Amino acid sequence: MNVSDLLADALGRVRAQMPELVEGLGDDDLAWRPDPEANSIAWLVWHLTRIEDDHVSDAAGIEQAWVADGWAERFGLPFDVREHGYSMSPRDVGKVRVSGDLLAGYYEAVASRSATYVGTLEPDDLDRVIDEAWDPPVTVGVRLVSVVNEVNAHLGQAQYLRGLLERR
Repeated sequence: MNVSDLLADALGRVRAQMPELVEGLGDDDLAWRPDPEANSIAWLVWHLTRIEDDHVSDAAGIEQAWVADGWAERFGLPFDVREHGYSMSPRDVGKVRVSGDLLAGYYEAVASRSATYVGTLEPDDLDRVIDEAWDPPVTVGVRLVSVVNEVNAHLGQAQYLRGLLERR
């Protein structure tokens, strides 16, 4: 297996599970939180998608789908367009109230762009430094592993919340 196939498979697994995660859930279900400090399915899916969009777009040297493809306007959230949820307050988490179709559509658009980008990667591309603000500097490979970790962690959290929601 080559590097682009490996990354495509890792990210593709999230892509395959996203439609089922939000299917049949209304806006209230997606915004449900087990307590006021918890995240919701809507916030988790929005956040994991924003992280993938932000990080992969940066590595690819392209504008994020969030802005370039008008997703920020469609979502209509009361945040700066650069916001992706990192360290967001519980109050702001509660402001993410959107439909499952919108969440799934945005994730599909981002996943498609990610698949296209990782499909171009050669092993040497993973060593290219893209962020020198860290010690050691962040390479494409390190950033993409971070994306795989982040999206899988939040996907699992959202799936767990869906289970709680269905049992409440």
